[in-house]
Amino acid sequence: MSVMVYPREEKLEKLSQEEIISSTKQVIQGLETLKNEHNTILHSLLEAITSLKKEEETNVVQEKSSLLHKSVEMIELGLEEAQVMTALSGHLNAVESEKQKLRAQVRRLCQENQWLRDELAASQQKLQHSEQSVVQLEEEMKHLEFMSQLRKYDEDASPLEEKEGEPHKDCLDDLFPNEAEEHVHPTQHQHSSSTAAVAAAQRGGYEIPARLRTLHNLVIQYASQGRYEVAVPLCKQALEDLEKTSGHDHPDVATMLNILALVYRDQNKYKEAAHLLYDALSIREKTLGKDHPAVAATLNNLAVLYGKRGKYKEAEPLCKRALEIREKVLGKDHPDVAKQLNNLALLCQNQGKYGEVEYYYRRALEIYERRLGPDDPNVAKTKNNLASCFLKQGKYREAEVLYKEILTRAHEKEADGKQGGWKV
Repeated sequence: MSVMVYPREEKLEKLSQEEIISSTKQVIQGLETLKNEHNTILHSLLEAITSLKKEEETNVVQEKSSLLHKSVEMIELGLEEAQVMTALSGHLNAVESEKQKLRAQVRRLCQENQWLRDELAASQQKLQHSEQSVVQLEEEMKHLEFMSQLRKYDEDASPLEEKEGEPHKDCLDDLFPNEAEEHVHPTQHQHSSSTAAVAAAQRGGYEIPARLRTLHNLVIQYASQGRYEVAVPLCKQALEDLEKTSGHDHPDVATMLNILALVYRDQNKYKEAAHLLYDALSIREKTLGKDHPAVAATLNNLAVLYGKRGKYKEAEPLCKRALEIREKVLGKDHPDVAKQLNNLALLCQNQGKYGEVEYYYRRALEIYERRLGPDDPNVAKTKNNLASCFLKQGKYREAEVLYKEILTRAHEKEADGKQGGWKV
């Protein structure tokens, strides 16, 4: 019998909850039927007891009746247990349903939580960008404040300011006044520049004739008045006379070619100006030597011309060669070398070569401070140029330091001037 029971128990263990409930309901129905049958048999036995008279037969019937009572009680107990199982199944189903609802709610809460996390991350990123923008705006505000204060003390025109009608590039020849033959525009530095040019030429064994210096000053006056119709024929006539008396390959002819080229440059006749300057360069290299100061002057004029046309890459080697000549002839710490360094720095700045720009400006600043003193206007101009270079790179702290130095020096000079005015 035990061998037959084990497979039945294993089969019951493999039943699902629904199968167990279904089987329980069938058992309940069977037990109800069995209970009814037992009650019917018991009723018939009780009737039989009343009709029997013999004592032995009555005892037998009573024994059967008691057995049937016990059997009915067991059946009722089984029914109660089956009903408990059915009720328990209903309860478990309700619990499972509630569990599914809770799981769905948890999933929804997880999704909402993830969405809130994403929103928080996006908000934090926006806040970070906003803080960066605020910092940048504060730095720009400080720079504007410094620039506003600087304008009060900057009496000279800024070399980096744009002229009306010119493209948005730094103008090379606006930095510093060069030798007399390099500029046709009248400035307050022309006489001193002419003297410097004569001195440099004399050191190289060539002295500019007095008649050419006079002619140069006359051409400057006509050009400043916009009377090019007078200045150009005057230059051409002088050039023709020089070629007749001295020949084409003469330093005086080269000087006249430079003057006429710069008049053409002011008329935006760049092609004609370049042709004349290259001719002057060839004559000077041939007659004076390749390392003569006059050769450096012509090279610088060519660099300025290319710079005006926006050809900074072509202008840079010309400017570098002019710098080498001036360093060789004048020495590496001469103020004219510093002027050439400023021109070269500006050419590099227009090409975005900020590392070289900083080097050239710092070197020029060192020369000016050592040779001309901290109060020379060229020192403030060079610091201003270097600060502008820092701003274009976003180096606001370095620019701020330079602007503070310029303003502090200007305040000190202004205070010294006021104190000096009260002296007796």
